[in-house]
Amino acid sequence: MQTDKKYTVAGTDIDEVKRLNANSGLTYNELNALIAKTGGKGSAQYSDTDPAQVKK
Repeated sequence: MQTDKKYTVAGTDIDEVKRLNANSGLTYNELNALIAKTGGKGSAQYSDTDPAQVKK
């Protein structure tokens, strides 16, 4: 019986880690973009709001 699983030197199942990471939620950048859209301090770089429109 042969398995195709890949393990690190420490014995960690690489495919399991990838699967868990894919289901772990938002990434750092995705979260910052969400905060920028809903309002948040220091998140201007992720905002798609036109400052000229706001100043009118």
